[in-house]
Amino acid sequence: MADKNKKSVSKKPTLRDQIKSLNNDIESEKDKYLRLFAEFENFRKRTSKERIELFKTASKELMSALLPVLDDMDRALKEFEKDDNVDYSGFKLIHNKFFDTLVSNGLSKIDISTGTTFDAEKHEAITQIKAPSKKMIGKIIDVVENGYLIGDKILRYPKVVVGN
Repeated sequence: MADKNKKSVSKKPTLRDQIKSLNNDIESEKDKYLRLFAEFENFRKRTSKERIELFKTASKELMSALLPVLDDMDRALKEFEKDDNVDYSGFKLIHNKFFDTLVSNGLSKIDISTGTTFDAEKHEAITQIKAPSKKMIGKIIDVVENGYLIGDKILRYPKVVVGN
């Protein structure tokens, strides 16, 4: 009967327990804040990087559309150079200005020459012909169309003829 007479005593949290609980809550909120802040920083860096990449390649479509014009101008310049009686300085000036404008907007020509070893990851072979010598087998015989980069990305692969 003594058990029945004892009142059920609900233990009231002590001040120390309350402080410990509040410190745990603070640590939990602090951890959430740090994680959220880190996520936000990662998001900010990622979007900044994507924006820079977008600016670099924003002109990709326009550059692709202008490359055939540049090719035609290159071919015309080669033809003008064959004839000594033609003054093509004006055309050359326009060609250079056009090319410089494209370069200033991120376009760069892929340097390639005959005798370079063919690499399928960097060149597009349009045909193979019999090599003039054994050392030219697997090498580039002729560059039919120049290749171009925008930044680090290939806009158009150089079209080449390979010796076999």
